[in-house]
Amino acid sequence: MATAASELILKHYQIDGLLVEAKLDDSPVTVADRGAELLIRKMLAESFPQDGILGEEFESVPSRNGYRWILDPIDGTKPFVHGVPLFGTLIGIESDARMVAGVCRFPALNEVVFAAEGQGCWWQIRDQSPRQTKISGITSLSEARMMFTEPTHWRTTGRFDSIVAIMNQVKVARGWGDCYGHAMVATGRAEIAIDPLMSPWDIAALIPILREAGGTCTDWKGVETVTGGDGVSVVPALRDAVLSVLKNAPELNK
Repeated sequence: MATAASELILKHYQIDGLLVEAKLDDSPVTVADRGAELLIRKMLAESFPQDGILGEEFESVPSRNGYRWILDPIDGTKPFVHGVPLFGTLIGIESDARMVAGVCRFPALNEVVFAAEGQGCWWQIRDQSPRQTKISGITSLSEARMMFTEPTHWRTTGRFDSIVAIMNQVKVARGWGDCYGHAMVATGRAEIAIDPLMSPWDIAALIPILREAGGTCTDWKGVETVTGGDGVSVVPALRDAVLSVLKNAPELNK
């Protein structure tokens, strides 16, 4: 499903005249976002008609068997519309309120990171064979690489200060955000990825991916949930140090 969605998305990537609309929350949406989600929903309805669906662009479908698919057709629509390849398609599977599998595919990079509970985390680059991946072995915050997503949008809430407090302690801090930053943690190329604002479809697929890679993906209070409103992926050795800062951030206005 992620591969099929990627093929649709790439037909609209780096195309002059792409129509970009603004949703009620002022976030952008395109025909690629909607078309990819509709395609995935159609495939789910055919193969898993009893399962529920929660997606970013369309109404929810209630589950009749305890399973729910959580979809973000393009996580990183802003990079997508500006021709930056660091956007991804996220598909997560929830069983009785626990995230048990996830796929994060980067259409423009032809990369995919995927995981299922008890099956490990896997990374495939282009036509290479998938290889099992895990978090890095770095244990010092001063040696850590940190990724972040648009912290300036939350400057007035005081949450920006929390990100800067961690940024000032790490070796490298880069604004490679959205799902790409979290995938970097899962594949051992970074140790921390922080998002000041995450919807269920932004974080759902990432939770099992990070868990199976040996890390964690939680809200800023350290709870593994899709409804926390924010998110942080981090290696276990640095988890306490990072959460001790983020836990003290002002609450989100949900």
